[in-house]
Amino acid sequence: MRTARTSAARSAIQTARRIPTTAHTATSSCTILLLSRRLASTPLLRPAFHPLTTLQPTLTAVRHGSSSTSSGTPLAKTPLYDLHLAHSAKMVPFGGFHMPVQYPSLSVSASHVFTREHASIFDVSHMVQRIFSGPGAAAFLERVTPSGVAALGVHKSTLSCLMGTDGKGGIVDDTIITRLPDEEFYVVTNAACRDKDDGYFEGEMQKWNGEKGEGMEVRQEQLDGWGLVALQGPEAVEVLGRCLDQGTGVDLKKVLFGQSVYARVKMQGMEVSSELLISRGGYTGEDGFEISIPPEETVAVTEALLAAGGKERVQLAGLGARDSLRLEAGMCLYGHDLDESTTPVEAGLGWIIPKERRTADSGYYGAGVLAGQLVLRSKGGTGVRRRRVGLVVEGAPAREGAEIVSRPEEGGEPVKLGTVTSGCPSPTLGKNIAMGYVKDGFHKAGTEVDVVVRGRVRKAVVTKMPFVPTKYWKGDV
Repeated sequence: MRTARTSAARSAIQTARRIPTTAHTATSSCTILLLSRRLASTPLLRPAFHPLTTLQPTLTAVRHGSSSTSSGTPLAKTPLYDLHLAHSAKMVPFGGFHMPVQYPSLSVSASHVFTREHASIFDVSHMVQRIFSGPGAAAFLERVTPSGVAALGVHKSTLSCLMGTDGKGGIVDDTIITRLPDEEFYVVTNAACRDKDDGYFEGEMQKWNGEKGEGMEVRQEQLDGWGLVALQGPEAVEVLGRCLDQGTGVDLKKVLFGQSVYARVKMQGMEVSSELLISRGGYTGEDGFEISIPPEETVAVTEALLAAGGKERVQLAGLGARDSLRLEAGMCLYGHDLDESTTPVEAGLGWIIPKERRTADSGYYGAGVLAGQLVLRSKGGTGVRRRRVGLVVEGAPAREGAEIVSRPEEGGEPVKLGTVTSGCPSPTLGKNIAMGYVKDGFHKAGTEVDVVVRGRVRKAVVTKMPFVPTKYWKGDV
């Protein structure tokens, strides 16, 4: 789930996918978050987890100079900007940053496959990393999200959504919340929603602190300038394991999906990083890690990971591969598959709402609406009128905005059922896949529909997601 992408951005990724390069094998991907701390002699600095990412303003190749967004604001650079240039990355504007869309060593589809078979490193430093603290932090987050934040264990994470304050149940942004020691919460939000989210949190915190007063105050810190890298794929655990400082005593086999630990990474020479928070999860559906790193250590930690695996096991990957990987995994992209007119229940995210928070008086924005939607109309609730579904489409790939229509009976007329929100060819399946919303009743797997692609009707079948089975590490079976 990430941020909105313009048509120019989509065009750049689609063009990148067509660039032929040397063939390589593929790898599975995964995410673990590493939240960095400074040494004990300095104030605690933290990193962020990332919810799903998106391509933002116009995507034109950017190699050098000070490019800007369509609004005229200069693009920012992640701590890995120079490293991307050193590896001849094709850079594009994304989320207000210069970001790599692909590298010359692999085409977008080959990079996708390499991630599924080995491991790739994605720069996601453009995501907004925040720390919420104070005696009222858990209760505050339970007002603005439907998650059971107070019940989260230390070093446990949950996917969540920031809820619209109008009470209609719409999603302001998607996020991942991680509980840290000392009653702190690490919250990662989307890059392209930065300004909107900043205003949202500032307004809500001011309201909260004014209402609750001393003893329940909440504070926020942004980890500006920090690096955040995602190590994804079946060989990610071996690559990271080679880099870990053994003095920390961390056993990666015991760090399960949705959990995190602090550890240090061996860098070049005899140097060891500051303490990093490692969280296990994946926007690609693969096993892996995300590493949040202080600005001055980001390049060294990334280079250590690359050296530990070698080109046969780990390579840098860009936004192009990340997008197709997340779609195969059935992950939402904010601004496309999620927005302020969409509720978590419509989006198939009702599972993020724990049982104890499924009543209208649960205290978060939109609780009344979601409580009704969680119960089918046949059982006395309001249910939903549309649902997010996966599609396998014949012929040309269905892109965002394509109409989904009913397959008419002989002599009848098709009825519009909904709209495609994301779509691309699947390198893993060799089929065209898509995600979208259809009217309730047409959402069951196996339902045959049609999709209008460039004026032509294409056959499609509603399919369960994820399209490709996830490989999250949940321990030895």
